[in-house]
Amino acid sequence: MAFVDLNADMGESFGPWKMGDDAALLNIVTSANIACGGHAGDADVMAATMTLAHQNNVGIGAHPGFMDIAGFGRNRMHVPRATLQNQIRYQVAASLGMARSLGAKVRHMKLHGAISNMASEDEEMAYDLYQAALSVDPDLIIMVLAATAHQRAVERLGCQWAGEIFADRAYNDDATLVDRSKPGAVIHDAALAGKRMVEMVQAGAIITESGKHIPTRIDTICLHGDTAEAVQIAGSVRDTLKTAGIELRCFEGHS
Repeated sequence: MAFVDLNADMGESFGPWKMGDDAALLNIVTSANIACGGHAGDADVMAATMTLAHQNNVGIGAHPGFMDIAGFGRNRMHVPRATLQNQIRYQVAASLGMARSLGAKVRHMKLHGAISNMASEDEEMAYDLYQAALSVDPDLIIMVLAATAHQRAVERLGCQWAGEIFADRAYNDDATLVDRSKPGAVIHDAALAGKRMVEMVQAGAIITESGKHIPTRIDTICLHGDTAEAVQIAGSVRDTLKTAGIELRCFEGHS
């Protein structure tokens, strides 16, 4: 039987400002990417989200991004590479420490937003950022945008990694995500999201906007937590995969 992991970005609330329905998503997903205070989240939100994920037996991941609360980490920023590496170390270390204090464990790391998109186009950037994260914990499984510079970087590093595709994002022909500013970049139709994930998992390939198939290993599917339809899309993807005979379970890393 084929199997795949479902992951969602969460822990992105800040103080009294609430983003997404993490509790509902944690009843659906098998892995959670929890913000580390860079692009979103704070200490209390991180602790609460990790606690709930741990109680639900959901795999916990660090989710660092640009230090850009106001822009939610979606602004492309030019930061000196050494500084950017230290910002990744800072966020990953905060995630590891918080989890440990709760009796939980961070098993993976996934870059957020603009920093992830930039690294998907720049192998040296991806290599440097992943090397920084692994310098904090060499046992981390790195969740990568499958078939992009992310994957080439982790293959060079020889670390544990998992290939990710997106349920609610359209793809360019080079396996990068269509920019959010373009029409159709974000998929809001829950039924469509579920159908296309089954097609991709069964094909073992990313299917782009043009219909091109890019063969790749698919270990996990991302379900964003910050859209109005997030829980509906997550439920649709879960149910459609199960109906197709695809088992849901937490991914294992590969090297």
